[in-house]
Amino acid sequence: MDCLFCKIINREIPADIVYEDDQVLAFNDIDPKAPTHMLVIPKKHIATLNDISEDDLALVGRLPFIASRLAKEQGFAEDGFRVVMNCNEDGGQTVYHIHMHVMGGRRFTWPAG
Repeated sequence: MDCLFCKIINREIPADIVYEDDQVLAFNDIDPKAPTHMLVIPKKHIATLNDISEDDLALVGRLPFIASRLAKEQGFAEDGFRVVMNCNEDGGQTVYHIHMHVMGGRRFTWPAG
């Protein structure tokens, strides 16, 4: 498979990993949009939000759980943080492996870009 995130999961490409368990990997974004900007990904390859099956619900539900845990560990959960998942080209998705952006350490505005 020629998926960037699968290569990170398989340690074929280095990443600054901040969390890992048997189902999920989290690492710092290489192009951060906030003082802290992490990506939380399932280890199972799921290309887009449109490709989530009912069998994936527990796995996908784990992503915001880990995002919140990391925000608490990084010290910005109480002040607030932003979580974003993009889907397909018009939604801004550039890597076709679902992932959750977790950003904190600054105030965010709305609407997003």
